Amino acid sequence: MKVSILGGTGPQGQGLALRLALAGTDVVLGSRDAQRAEEIAQQLNQKIPQATGTITGGDNQAAITDADDMIFIAVPFSAHERTLQDLSAQLKGKLIVDIVVPLTEGNPKSVTMPSEGSATEQAQRILGEDTPVVGAFHNVSAHQLNAFDQPVNCDILVCGNSLDAKKSVIALTESMGITALNAGLAESARCIEAITPILIRLNISKSFPHTHVGVKIAPPETA
Repeated sequence: MKVSILGGTGPQGQGLALRLALAGTDVVLGSRDAQRAEEIAQQLNQKIPQATGTITGGDNQAAITDADDMIFIAVPFSAHERTLQDLSAQLKGKLIVDIVVPLTEGNPKSVTMPSEGSATEQAQRILGEDTPVVGAFHNVSAHQLNAFDQPVNCDILVCGNSLDAKKSVIALTESMGITALNAGLAESARCIEAITPILIRLNISKSFPHTHVGVKIAPPETA
């Protein structure tokens, strides 16, 4: 299986690529700068010589073409709408995994949701209902993803309007040894994406003793 990550040269995209390659999935990093994507792909491969999946790089158009079916969107929110609009023709019919959070510019401790309600719903509106969009990986830190020799410390909440698409994303996430849960329709992203600035606030708080925290769905304790 080969997936692509648009915006894959950023910290979260790199960490996701490492985890996927270690799980045996081939990854293409997409970027507006193909040379930078190729260079980072080489650096990531050197970090994980034991991986059964490979990481390559190219421009966004090439990354979309090279993917079998699944495309991750990992660009900054400031470029989210424009990127999807510019690439909408190539993205149609693919399975889109949107991991973008609309953090407020200049203030990562808050979100400024788009008119659609969330970044996930914005992607669905731009690409149309015939292209399944799944929101996922909103609440896991880039640090956690890049610490590939350690288990991820949180669960992944997955939302979207296509059950089959969500099942595919959940299966891929679980192949990396990460718990993924169906959190409902795309409108659930309004709540899920809004959790991220709360986590950021905790991570930078001097009164809170932990950093890089995430969300864990805890079952009831049994005696």
